[in-house]
Amino acid sequence: ARSLDKLYNFADCSGLHLIFALNALRRNPNNSWNSSNALSLLKYSASKKYNISWELGNEPNNYRTLIGRSVNGSQLGKDYIQLRSLLQLIRTYSRANLYGPNIGRPRKNVIALLEGFMKVAGSTVDAVTWQHYYIDGRVAKVTDFLKTRLLDTLSDQIKKIQKVLNTYTPGKKIWLEGVGTTSAGGMNNLSDSYAAGFLWLNTLGLLASRGIDVVVRHSFLDHGHNHLVDQNFNPLPDYWLSLLYKRLIGPKVLAIHVAGLQRKPRPGRVIRDKLRIYAHCTSYHNHNYVRGSITLYIINLHRSRKKIKLAGTLRDKIVHQYLLQPYGKDGLHSK
Repeated sequence: ARSLDKLYNFADCSGLHLIFALNALRRNPNNSWNSSNALSLLKYSASKKYNISWELGNEPNNYRTLIGRSVNGSQLGKDYIQLRSLLQLIRTYSRANLYGPNIGRPRKNVIALLEGFMKVAGSTVDAVTWQHYYIDGRVAKVTDFLKTRLLDTLSDQIKKIQKVLNTYTPGKKIWLEGVGTTSAGGMNNLSDSYAAGFLWLNTLGLLASRGIDVVVRHSFLDHGHNHLVDQNFNPLPDYWLSLLYKRLIGPKVLAIHVAGLQRKPRPGRVIRDKLRIYAHCTSYHNHNYVRGSITLYIINLHRSRKKIKLAGTLRDKIVHQYLLQPYGKDGLHSK
């Protein structure tokens, strides 16, 4: 309870809404969820009048590794229905939001788990959550962070998740609730370096263009090297990317046409562009930008500089440029 108090107070002081994941690893002999501990926590937080949304567990596809017992999608769905019933018994949380199942990378077995879950409990959750890590953190190299093929893996995974949701719960929201450049806690001087920004900014742009409006970064401060600030709270490169994104990017996504990138692929070849451009209406709540302002953010994966020319009605507009470059002699490894 004391840890929950600290966590809730931190979120409240920061102007954030807390989503708390309850322990799903407590299982009964028949493999159903043992909710006794969760019920005690729910009653405690209700007595404090904490405004919290809820989840159950994390990456259920890994439970066999964690506790030596797997949980299939159908059982997980029943567990979520049980949690929803508990929330409805407690007045404070009778209308609380519930999210899940927070699956890992959508491989074949994970998609099967998601399908089983959606059949049973698709209508129980307010949004479907999943996690994405681009690279195995134990074997990553700095050159991996510049591979267009790697950046494109996220697009393929979004399609897999959306296909399942379109089958069982059309229109249900998707959240990317855990995202980092590398798994296994990341790698020092890579996951926390300038190079990681290519993957992070591509994630934000691609998800927005696909209509996914909630992205939860893993994490702000934690063990490993995927976080936004170091152990002394010094901002790392992805922190500055995140800050600019929150300050400048509005919710409305704009379609863009980039002349020179619309190439026709050769037979059997996929075009993977090294210049990626996303556009939004600018948030007019910061920096006194007026309605109608546009923010472009551009990822250049080429080894050389590229020149961008604005055409049409943008040709003669004033441009405020935020150019993020690696600092010092460390290059892509810089922090």
